[in-house]
Amino acid sequence: MGKKSILWNVSASIIGLVLAVLFVPNVWIDGDYIHNGKTILFAGIVLGLLNCFAKPILNLITLPLRILTLGLISIVINILIVWAIDILFPSFHIKGLTALVLTSVVVFIANAVTPNKKKSRMSSAS
Repeated sequence: MGKKSILWNVSASIIGLVLAVLFVPNVWIDGDYIHNGKTILFAGIVLGLLNCFAKPILNLITLPLRILTLGLISIVINILIVWAIDILFPSFHIKGLTALVLTSVVVFIANAVTPNKKKSRMSSAS
């Protein structure tokens, strides 16, 4: 499986956060539309960068736990990363564990459906 580019990670994170704010109960942003857009944009950028750089390191560190739990610790890592976004952005609110888990699932699905890095172009020898 190829690695995703930073742009795809950031885009998927922004989309995931927008969907979470729209559809997950107890997830909201304070302020007007302009402030909401800025918050979603910056939170999505930070979340995408965390997914791109910090998550692989956390996955490597927790490899023995991932083996013992058959990968379930990955869910906890996703939840912790989304919780970090909730802490870093005071106007972005996730109230309750259920909302945090659902937001993590929405962001995970958004990241899962984004395409992988472009495959190398085949040179046409005509």
